[in-house]
Amino acid sequence: MDDENIALNSVLGLELNRVFFAVRETANKQKIIEFAREVLQSECAEFADRVSPEGPAS
Repeated sequence: MDDENIALNSVLGLELNRVFFAVRETANKQKIIEFAREVLQSECAEFADRVSPEGPAS
């Protein structure tokens, strides 16, 4: 990951944290957690697709 992506992820993480603590209702906090989890899982899957080898050479 390059420096620009690391910085962007840090800013997004801090903003998500700020929003999470600004929300008072537990149900809405759960929605935030679920959304963040979905985004993280899709990012991890995307990263794994870019990093994984093409498979054994024939």
